[in-house]
Amino acid sequence: MKKMMGLMVASLALLSGCTVPEGGEESGTGLIPMLVFLVVIFAFFYFVMVRPQRKRIKEHEKLVQELKKGDQVVTAGGIYGTIESLSEESIVIKVESGGSIRVARNSVALRQER
Repeated sequence: MKKMMGLMVASLALLSGCTVPEGGEESGTGLIPMLVFLVVIFAFFYFVMVRPQRKRIKEHEKLVQELKKGDQVVTAGGIYGTIESLSEESIVIKVESGGSIRVARNSVALRQER
């Protein structure tokens, strides 16, 4: 992430060094490269940040919808357990000590393979 920000700052510094031609008239050629640069930056951010995040969100929603009784799961808080029951908004997880914990359905981070 720091490398990307450094690259952006360096690119903006190069663009800010553009000057007006000596004739005193602006030819308008400085605007087109700047617009192209901005489009490239937005495309870069979309493909590097937005698109992968949307993919992760869709995968997590699919995981949460496919949960069923008996699945071994790990919550976002790091709790390992087996699903005892499910409701629309929460699940009850049986942990190793024999106790049960009710957690939000969306807090399940991953499902373990048996």
